[in-house]
Amino acid sequence: MTPNRPQVVIVGAGDAGYQAARTLSRKVGDGAEIVLVNPTGVAQHRELLPQVMTGVLSPDRISVPLAETLPGVRVVLGTVTHIDAGARRVLYDGGVLAYDRLIVAVGGVSEVATVSAVSPHSVGFHDVDQALHLRDHIHRQLATAAASTDPLERAACCTFVVLGAGYAGVAAASAGQSLSHSIACRDPRLRDQPIRWILADPAEWLLPDARHRLSRTTARTLRSRGVEVRTQTSLGQITTRGLRLTDGEFIPTRTIVWSFGVRPDPLVTNLGLPAEQGRIRVDEHLAVPGHPEIYACGDASAVPDLTRTGKLTPMSSRHAVRQGMLAGANVAASLGFGSRRPYQHRLRDSIADLIPTSERPLSMA
Repeated sequence: MTPNRPQVVIVGAGDAGYQAARTLSRKVGDGAEIVLVNPTGVAQHRELLPQVMTGVLSPDRISVPLAETLPGVRVVLGTVTHIDAGARRVLYDGGVLAYDRLIVAVGGVSEVATVSAVSPHSVGFHDVDQALHLRDHIHRQLATAAASTDPLERAACCTFVVLGAGYAGVAAASAGQSLSHSIACRDPRLRDQPIRWILADPAEWLLPDARHRLSRTTARTLRSRGVEVRTQTSLGQITTRGLRLTDGEFIPTRTIVWSFGVRPDPLVTNLGLPAEQGRIRVDEHLAVPGHPEIYACGDASAVPDLTRTGKLTPMSSRHAVRQGMLAGANVAASLGFGSRRPYQHRLRDSIADLIPTSERPLSMA
């Protein structure tokens, strides 16, 4: 780091970190040294996981090589273990990085592994590996049902429950329903076998951070495709045979898809920075109170929702992308390139964005 060239360190290359690095590099050019620290050399577009699950896209199509797509950004492979805000240093398993500005975008971690210890039928839907696992799991369950003569076993194998009706849950239920029916249509043994997809959430409506009109339209579209939408309904009990919902119904199933259960990276709790709901507290410009040189975005940040007083923006890839872009722009502004703006999101999602429309997955051969 030279006296005349400030160094910006970005921790994490998920949806938020990647966009922050991309935006910052474009705005400052050679005006700052940008360092991106990430355990791997690729970033993934999580919003395309439904297309991976159905086979419309291969995993490599949604994976972006960092070094090749972020010109002007130095990519450092490593896992950050500590951030010393007082000394302005980032410690990772390969050394130490000093910073003039810091963007924390470590994202969240899935808690499906913990749930899987309770039920062997638990499947996550937060990354490419989990999307591929879910795709293979659906194939296996339908193959088991087709080969079975036990009607109860067939019904359980053909029943899929998605818990959590945010963006990920809606996409998982829609894409899963499309994939399972596509598979069943090609197997005469499943021609008359009902296939159930159930989407449950304790909230009053789907997509709690979306406009009610979009939520209602989404629910109506899902129901028209055969997905059973259960609002104000959550998990009551899990057994080896299935699960019981809080409405009292026991559902025999071999598939429980967890689209929630994401919490901020454990690194967040050890930073000594102000926190809210387990996330780093930031102002509307994504800066940390008391540390104007530190910004946070994505799942690791508690971003105030200016459209709903007293609320925080949800942890979702759509918010992470937008927040990452703004964090990069606001850090650039703090270095004299442009002006700061608050995070004021206006969701422009359509049903086409939320519910994949492709009904025919690519051949798995």
